[in-house]
Amino acid sequence: MTKARGEPAGGGADLIPGLDDLPRAEPAKPAGAAKKQPKKGAKVPAGELPVARVAVDVPLPHLDRPFDYLVPAKLDAQAVPGCRVRVRFRGQLVDGYLLERVAESDFAGTLMYVERVTSPEPVLTPQVAALAREVADRYAGTFADVVRLAVPPRHARAEAEEPPEPPPPLEEDAGPGPWAEYPAGPSFLAALAEGRAPHAVWTALPGPRWTDAIARAVATALRAGRGALVVLADGRDVARVDAALTAELGEGRHIALTAEPGPAERYRRWLAVLRGTVRAVVGTRAAMFAPVADLGLVVLWDDGDDVHAEPHAPYPHPREVLALRAHRSGAGALIGGFTRTTDATRLVETGWAHALAPERARIRQVMPRVRYVGEEGELARDAAARTARLPNIAFQAARRALEDGPVLVQVPRRGYLPGLACGRCRTPARCAACQGPLALPSSHAAPYCRWCGRIAGDWRCAECQYFQVRAVVVGAKRTAEELGRAFPGVPVRTSGRDAILGRIGGERALVVATPGAEPVAEGGFTAALLLDGWVLLGRADLRAGEEALRRWMNAAALVRSGGPVVVAADGTLPQVQALVRWDPVTYAERELAERRDAGFPPAVRMASLTGTPAAIRDLLGDARLPDAAEVLGPVPVPPAPGAQKGDARKGDAGGRDRGPERERALVRVPQRDGPALARALKEARGVRSARKAAEAVRVEIDPLELI
Repeated sequence: MTKARGEPAGGGADLIPGLDDLPRAEPAKPAGAAKKQPKKGAKVPAGELPVARVAVDVPLPHLDRPFDYLVPAKLDAQAVPGCRVRVRFRGQLVDGYLLERVAESDFAGTLMYVERVTSPEPVLTPQVAALAREVADRYAGTFADVVRLAVPPRHARAEAEEPPEPPPPLEEDAGPGPWAEYPAGPSFLAALAEGRAPHAVWTALPGPRWTDAIARAVATALRAGRGALVVLADGRDVARVDAALTAELGEGRHIALTAEPGPAERYRRWLAVLRGTVRAVVGTRAAMFAPVADLGLVVLWDDGDDVHAEPHAPYPHPREVLALRAHRSGAGALIGGFTRTTDATRLVETGWAHALAPERARIRQVMPRVRYVGEEGELARDAAARTARLPNIAFQAARRALEDGPVLVQVPRRGYLPGLACGRCRTPARCAACQGPLALPSSHAAPYCRWCGRIAGDWRCAECQYFQVRAVVVGAKRTAEELGRAFPGVPVRTSGRDAILGRIGGERALVVATPGAEPVAEGGFTAALLLDGWVLLGRADLRAGEEALRRWMNAAALVRSGGPVVVAADGTLPQVQALVRWDPVTYAERELAERRDAGFPPAVRMASLTGTPAAIRDLLGDARLPDAAEVLGPVPVPPAPGAQKGDARKGDAGGRDRGPERERALVRVPQRDGPALARALKEARGVRSARKAAEAVRVEIDPLELI
């Protein structure tokens, strides 16, 4: 890590931007001057290693380095590397982490003292500190921002508790288990058992056994005397893997890190990992920094899920963080899912990881039978089925499958009618106040604006003055209502953002779910209907096709072997063909090749700069970009949904924007220049920070959303 050098010789503070923000110190005394005896009660530095290098909790880019402080003698025993401290910085007391203690400082002046040790618990281990520094550099962020994601807030009561005794060693190996269905599975486990570091991209078979496979890999790493870390997208997946780990390892050998138990309990579990009581961790994206001792295996399930994307700066992705951890620790890595992302495919192409997939014959035995029907497909003759927008194939498949158990219906949009248009000319219905899209919350309610929430009971079309609306997009609630009429006497259950079902029984029922909220059925669903495929495929997103295939395959994997799956999409599309053949690998390889030709991630590295036009212009002017860098844009950024609610700057009654215009620029470089791009943008942010620029620029490296 970069060391603070103190104030340079020569020049004034006005010649170096941001120098006034550094901790002030008294000038050094001339050599040979008589040393005065310390006054009574004055602080005295510690006898050994009196200098502490502290990472202060200040997110300013131009101050992203440790600073030297003196450790007072009374705090000598408590001031251990990794502990939380309070120091005086810019005239204020701020939090920080003591990184290391050394004998001397390079700073020529008089150092200030550490004010107090908040907690002697070494919560920031050297391994996590080095990882945080590397992640900050890769994503053009600051060390303080990454540590804020890595170390949870302190709870003194949890720290004061005595740690439990570690569990006894595991019993003998039980064999490959679910990995026997993969040709390279037993060899992957053998490499883990020998303490080696195999890296694999895993294409899992459809069905529920993926949790047992992860548990067996974790158990193998633990038997080899090393730790394991599993990161999943949401709490429901964590609960499934948690149950599988309990069945595989027994009680007390692993810990689940999620936000559900509350801050105090989560910190208590995190301390158990830090203190070495447990060496296996399963959790959501925040667990990617868990301080697992002697890490031997990292696992990431469904790396294409956008829930993995960290919403806080510097926006690290678990796939990159876990890959860095595996490289630094010499650990094995397993990136898996029912489908495969282009990012994982690139890891295979570069040789960093090997493909771990089942044979085609085994896939054909366990996969569901997928059929497609175009958007203009023939509807069932039953009037209720026509109202439910079900093609004849889907209606017949659902009616037959309901005799044996539950049927899954995937609808891309939540709500009732989230998109409306004029009933006569089909012009999109917009709010008169903010020009936001109108929606219907139920069959008996008036239209309302999805942005500002205003009721539009007196709406009239701006083009033809017609007053009636029609549905453009049908949500999950309306679909459930229509299915209830099409299948009288069949229970209809919904699973979405407001109420997500975890598991359901094997009884006869229709389950309407949005993507990612599908429950697990006992024995598997008897059939699945994937409706409104054009909504997923028609999104203005670089990853629209890849994301549509991922959501379809995740839903179809919940269906029993050989069960029918009907997807409402054009059968000539490559995503539909990949679903029919259950071949996500070929689609991912083709998609990566097309992005390489077009110059889009992950074939290249790309940074997104979002801010006002002047701020982006200044940042690009200060950045010393690589010679191969290509700047795309900037282009105007549309306001985010909900951004206008309660914000007078965004618009007035006439829809005029009174706030500052925001734009986005993209900077594209080859993969080899990725570190140079991040370094240049970080230095440019530091220059703007030192100048105290009023307008901030949001910098994201390899963002999920580019358009």
